[in-house]
Amino acid sequence: MPNFRLPADDLEYAVLCALWELRSASVRDLHQRVGVPAGLVYTTTAKVVDRLRDKALVERRREAGGFVYTPAAERATVERARARQLLSRFLGPGPRPAVAALVDAVDDVDPALLEELERAIRDKKGGGHGA
Repeated sequence: MPNFRLPADDLEYAVLCALWELRSASVRDLHQRVGVPAGLVYTTTAKVVDRLRDKALVERRREAGGFVYTPAAERATVERARARQLLSRFLGPGPRPAVAALVDAVDDVDPALLEELERAIRDKKGGGHGA
């Protein structure tokens, strides 16, 4: 179980992604990267960074009279946790009908993707070579 709480919305996730890309940044840097293009005021970006820090996703240190933020959780770890959360919400308590509907939807959108998923499942089970 991760020792952090997941981003609650798209804005928190966008700021965290920007921080993963930059590796370390001030709120001003993050605001220029995410807040300005979204039409947000600086204080909104600052509040989002504080929320990410409260969730143990971001760490801060004092540097040159201000704070610099760095990711406290690896992207792959957060992405796995987000995927698990999404799947449990999507599949609900009875996953079989939802999985069947997902397979049908993937087949409608991109039949080749269905074959890729089948290969990925075989590989995950350990029988992906030679089928």
